[in-house]
Amino acid sequence: MTSTLPIRLPLDGEAASGSRNTQLPQFEGSAHAKAILFGEHAVVYGAPAIAVPIHELAAEARVDSAADGLRIESELFSGEAAAAPAKLQPIVTAIHAALAYSGAQNAAIRVQILSAIPHSRGLGSSAAVAAAVARAVTNWAGVQLTTAGLYDIVQQAERVAHGNPSGLDARAVTSDGAIRFDFGAVSPVRIGAPLSFVLADSGLAGSTAEAVGAVRVRREQNPQAMDRYMSHLAEIAEGAIEDLARGDRFAIGARMRDAHDMLQAIGVSSATLDGLVLAANEAGALGAKLTGGGLGGCIIALAHSADHAEQLGSALRDAGATRTWTATVPTA
Repeated sequence: MTSTLPIRLPLDGEAASGSRNTQLPQFEGSAHAKAILFGEHAVVYGAPAIAVPIHELAAEARVDSAADGLRIESELFSGEAAAAPAKLQPIVTAIHAALAYSGAQNAAIRVQILSAIPHSRGLGSSAAVAAAVARAVTNWAGVQLTTAGLYDIVQQAERVAHGNPSGLDARAVTSDGAIRFDFGAVSPVRIGAPLSFVLADSGLAGSTAEAVGAVRVRREQNPQAMDRYMSHLAEIAEGAIEDLARGDRFAIGARMRDAHDMLQAIGVSSATLDGLVLAANEAGALGAKLTGGGLGGCIIALAHSADHAEQLGSALRDAGATRTWTATVPTA
């Protein structure tokens, strides 16, 4: 799915195009981005994955009552939901699912959406927007949204966006801390010391569905080699649990380098991603790898400190990254 791009939402009492009464109470919901630290692609075959929250990138939704109909306002589209283009259908699905959960299927509302999470970059954009919508709609309806209910609404939207999602994104964008995801089961991951990361955008859109499909074909063609790579990716993720708990940045970085080698081997990296990983390592990163489906999207690099993260970001932009973000995963 293509998420909305950042827009400025109207201030209270400010007129907005197509709005009916901006004095009506507004109800909000939000969710954050995520990055897969270990386990991409192997998670599809039953291996564990570790994801970390990226609180610095967020999606927000605001809902208020309308005279009639169901209206969406965003950077990409503003108008009646029934006329929304295909790329917004996951959002439309999330709205209808949240209204149904709230017992308000026929309600008339306006949904405003703001997202700073870049789309098609492996950072959970579609899941985060769906989660923000679910929270805002249920807040408007005055209905308590359970963890299971939130997951179900996001998964309904994710099926429209991706076909057969694992559920990792739906869990990761609503979790305050790092998580281990294994066959749908989620458990918290302890972080023994703050970790400073840099995310660098390759400038190329990634497609999880395309990457997963390509890996499936390669596995059918060469099952022994591909299963060996997947097993090693699983071992990396499992071993990282203890490293993260100790806050051992050097061990975590080494596993990131190892994981990128495996992701290269299964064919989901690219010359651009490899170039950014190399640039990060040459700039002193403890480790770097692609994050998400690959074939485009972002890399994630582990810095020595927050100050070093700023230096890494500059080096990565010099190396061709179209944009970078710094993120901190605190001790937990």
